[in-house]
Amino acid sequence: MKGAFLGSCLLILAAETFLRFLDGRHQHRHRGRVPPGFETAVSAATVEQAGDYARARKNVTLIESVTGETLFLLFLFTPLLPGYDRWAAPLSGSPICGGVLFFLGLFLLARLFDAPFSWYRTFRLEDRFGFNRASPGLWISDQVKSMALTMVLIVPLAAGSLWLVTATNRWWLWVWGLWMAVSLFLMVISPYVIEPLFFKFQPLPDGELAQSVNHLMKEAGLRAGKVLQVDASRRSSHSNAYFTGIGKEKRIVLFDTLLEQMNRQEVVAVLAHEIGHWRSRHVRQRLLFSAAVSAAGFYVAYGLVSFGDIPAWVGAGELSLAAQLLVLSAAARIAGFFATPLSAAWSRHHEREADDFAIRLTNQPRALASALIKLARENLANLYPHPLYAWFYYTHPPLVERVTRLQNLPSATPEEAQV
Repeated sequence: MKGAFLGSCLLILAAETFLRFLDGRHQHRHRGRVPPGFETAVSAATVEQAGDYARARKNVTLIESVTGETLFLLFLFTPLLPGYDRWAAPLSGSPICGGVLFFLGLFLLARLFDAPFSWYRTFRLEDRFGFNRASPGLWISDQVKSMALTMVLIVPLAAGSLWLVTATNRWWLWVWGLWMAVSLFLMVISPYVIEPLFFKFQPLPDGELAQSVNHLMKEAGLRAGKVLQVDASRRSSHSNAYFTGIGKEKRIVLFDTLLEQMNRQEVVAVLAHEIGHWRSRHVRQRLLFSAAVSAAGFYVAYGLVSFGDIPAWVGAGELSLAAQLLVLSAAARIAGFFATPLSAAWSRHHEREADDFAIRLTNQPRALASALIKLARENLANLYPHPLYAWFYYTHPPLVERVTRLQNLPSATPEEAQV
């Protein structure tokens, strides 16, 4: 059993590494080559720089993922796991506290491993390509806040989950309910409690853009929610926009860098795309799907833990409940690998739906295409992902495919374009 499980984990790692290698080689073959039809939108130098940036990021990710996965498998399939498990139990005095200590220690080790890579990405890689604007002090502050928030979440969630497992018969249902309740709670409070710890949000300033946004919201029939700008430029020159929240707490957030880089019609087109996610209820769909998948996952975990054979998967004689759940997380990662292309395809479908909604709302497909090109140019987006890599991982349609589709649609007349 141990050999089969280890072999499966190694096969997944090899497959992920192969896909990254395939994508990197594809980028290298197209280095500096402007996609057909994009000659007036991006220069060969920009495409070359974007390829260099993508390869640099991929190399760091490859080193981090292979090293991290190798260390995790060594921990899992050697005496390190039962040894660590035995160390955590007597320090706590109870199985529940021991489980919390078990997960807390692993979290701290993971953050310790991640920190050098995060530092390198920010102050070497992003600096080299002109994106980083964060100071070392701000980076450290972000790391400390993020770690503190995660620890505040881990302790009660792990304690509650372990208690439910030991105190109830069909614990999978109760643990699933706890996790869903916490997820919904975080979605509600995040815009007001968590995100302001890292960013400053403010309404769009009065002017033509604000008037266009108000008009667009009315045209879309939105009576609740906010459109805000965030000071993302304190950390990076990357630009983006996103939709967040549920119920009446929904908001669309525009990076201040995006507002600096785009004209009014392009910003309105991006906003219309985000409204498309809103009106198409994509967040609700993803939440319901996540709830169903997690329920199935907890049910399977319940059956496997009840069967009692999990320690044999890693060649251990006996493991605590917390350690068994860690082993199950490795099994879940295998299942997640095969689910990745399905989830990515669904996400790409949502992006096309949001694009279509934006076109119907503004009647300006070329404004959205222009905005996407600027986003790609300013963020040095990869214009040449390998088709297999894009199919497997990309949550958005590849840029060239997406922009070409928009550019082939008829544009509005000047009168129709007044938004």
